[in-house]
Amino acid sequence: MSEPKEYTPLNDLLLRIDETIDSGATVPFSNKKMVDGDQLHELVDEVRMSIPPEIKRAQELEVQRKAILENSKKEAEEIKKSAEDEKATIIKDAKAEADKLVSQQEIIERANQYAKEQVERSNQEAADIINQARAEAENIIADANNKKQSIMDAMVANINSTLSETAELLNADTERLNKSLADVNRMREAISKLSE
Repeated sequence: MSEPKEYTPLNDLLLRIDETIDSGATVPFSNKKMVDGDQLHELVDEVRMSIPPEIKRAQELEVQRKAILENSKKEAEEIKKSAEDEKATIIKDAKAEADKLVSQQEIIERANQYAKEQVERSNQEAADIINQARAEAENIIADANNKKQSIMDAMVANINSTLSETAELLNADTERLNKSLADVNRMREAISKLSE
């Protein structure tokens, strides 16, 4: 089955499906139609290919959201590690300096306090980055989901309308066939009476 060369609006494809059904041969004495299966399969494939890009975009945005969170976590871990490394370096340098000074304990305490403040500041920055990235990702996904739902609702309403119209046409065909069958039966009865 060939793929469509370009995007085709769903309404056009549904209209072509209707036309394919309407143009099918009617099975005598039934409400069934004989249609070209390959042609219907082609139209269904075109419907799949013509799904609005917003739905595909919503899936891409979900992947992006996860990537944003993952990158934010990695960045936060790097900040934490850098702070820990800086803390270790500061303490090491402070101890080395303290060995040369009389007030060794005071220097170490100052270094520890400074390192602690640096780690706390880095942890807060990392938490802020993660929270901001999560909020942005959730906003993107919420917006995409709203668009996707609106599109799906419109598609379902359109398909339901098309199916309802098709059912009405099929019912009208059935009524015409039943009337024709009744006419044939009346003719048979009339012929039978004439031959008696």
